[in-house]
Amino acid sequence: MIRFIRSSNLLRGGGGSICSKSISSTAAASKSTASPMCVRRSLHVASLGTFNSYPLISDREVVRAQISSTLTTISTARRFIHHHADTSMSKVCPDAKTALQLSGLKSGDTIAVGGFGNGGIPETILNALSSQEDGPSNLTVASLTAGVDSFGLGRLFEAGKVKRMISSYVGENKNFERMFFTGELEVELVPQGTIAARLRAAGNGMPAIFTPAGAGTMYANGGIPLKYAPDGSVAIVTEPRPTQMFDGKEYVMEYALRPDVSFVKAYKADTRGNLIFRGTSQNANPDCAVAGKVVLAEAEIIVEAGELNADEIHLSGVYVDHLIQAEDNEKRIERLRETVAGQVTDISGPRGRIVKRAAKEFKDGMYVNLGIGIPTMASSFIPDGVNIELQAENGLMGLGPYPDLSMGQHGDADFINAGKETVTALQGASSFCSSESFSMIRGGHIDLTILGGMQCSSSGDLASFFIPGKLLKGMGGAMDLVSSPSTVIVTMEHTAKDGSPKILKECTLPLTGKAVVDRIITDMCVFACDKKGLKSGGLTLIEIAAGITVDDVRAATDCSFDVVEGEIPLMEE
Repeated sequence: MIRFIRSSNLLRGGGGSICSKSISSTAAASKSTASPMCVRRSLHVASLGTFNSYPLISDREVVRAQISSTLTTISTARRFIHHHADTSMSKVCPDAKTALQLSGLKSGDTIAVGGFGNGGIPETILNALSSQEDGPSNLTVASLTAGVDSFGLGRLFEAGKVKRMISSYVGENKNFERMFFTGELEVELVPQGTIAARLRAAGNGMPAIFTPAGAGTMYANGGIPLKYAPDGSVAIVTEPRPTQMFDGKEYVMEYALRPDVSFVKAYKADTRGNLIFRGTSQNANPDCAVAGKVVLAEAEIIVEAGELNADEIHLSGVYVDHLIQAEDNEKRIERLRETVAGQVTDISGPRGRIVKRAAKEFKDGMYVNLGIGIPTMASSFIPDGVNIELQAENGLMGLGPYPDLSMGQHGDADFINAGKETVTALQGASSFCSSESFSMIRGGHIDLTILGGMQCSSSGDLASFFIPGKLLKGMGGAMDLVSSPSTVIVTMEHTAKDGSPKILKECTLPLTGKAVVDRIITDMCVFACDKKGLKSGGLTLIEIAAGITVDDVRAATDCSFDVVEGEIPLMEE
């Protein structure tokens, strides 16, 4: 039986797609046709050209050949359209100067800058901006850290481009610290995870977020110096932040951080602005990008659109406005750490006692975050048979040891820990952006946090980031870590250099967290802290160092404490 088909198009010089809806409706129409011997179907083809109507055709093979020819034309047209779109949508600029001009950046604007320490910073763009004598100034800069002197962000400060810095940690930039204490620069200290979350909130179209970081501290209550006068007195302090109780816990409301322009650095990009990062150089770069009204990206490698695997792209080009080839790739390493044949420096004395005791807290299968200094050293003394995964809040899970020269490994600027030391990534490691890193922390996915401190109170308060008028370090990620559901252990020497107690009834320094500490490990003893008040609060001495008496501990501690019943276990040397 021959069926007659009316074709509603076979393109002349164009291409298109066969609409499945039209084919389905054609099948339905065939059921209602008047003559079963003469089925008239309409085959609709979407056309780039004009629609043409062809007469009835009785040769099925001719129709099939015509359809096949049409689809070939469509495929060719699609390839042409795709190639044409790639060219017209290229976001590549000739240089950083051009990109800055196109961004519309002006004096008084707010910029967000990707990077952590010197890792993953947009060197080329920062160098171009800092060298513009008549360029934008009086800027507010948001970045996780303040970098170092005479490099990256440090050049912006030295060029007098910055009015206010929003950052979590500024400990390595001595010029920055000097400018702050002499009134040349305003500094708004914000928890590292909060900066990332505020940026991400802006990119998500959310006006604000709630976070437990900083609740109950001067950070939330206001009063942290924001600007000093030239004579050293405090000129401006931070305002109180709104708070809200949820399920019996206090949270701080933080407004989204929406920069006028964001600067980011990628390892690889395509001409459409799709970005791939490498190792811990990802950090807050994606968060800065999603938040910015205008985004300038630089990449070490730029390829044509289509050359990157879509599944490997970390950041869609939808967020990037202008892209340049990164010309300045010094990628300076702040703390080069390398070893030979797995050599571990033996740690003895009081500090060694703290380190080795802290390592006893590791339990098999734990996900652990270790702070700078003594906590990091504990990873060299993990007990036999215990396997843990270490997280670096700058964006790495599966943190490995220092590079081993005997194995052909070398320090890599794209793989650093939270202390800016070069590290390796273990097999099975994963890297991620800052906002995701702190989601792991706030969400309770990290089991154990070990960090240092300046002071601890008997109720579990911790002070670790700031000595007003004397020392500016910043809270880094500590406020986020100690306010999380994880077990929090503080490691520190029992007394200060002048012999004054560091464990007090009430902390005298600005708090990092209120009622957050579970255990304190010092060179003299180990205290369990009843931070939730389940046993009427306070500290209990549960271990003591060899040669130290309870009376020695009481003399070095400025608060009362209980002692474990029975014989007090000795700390392992």
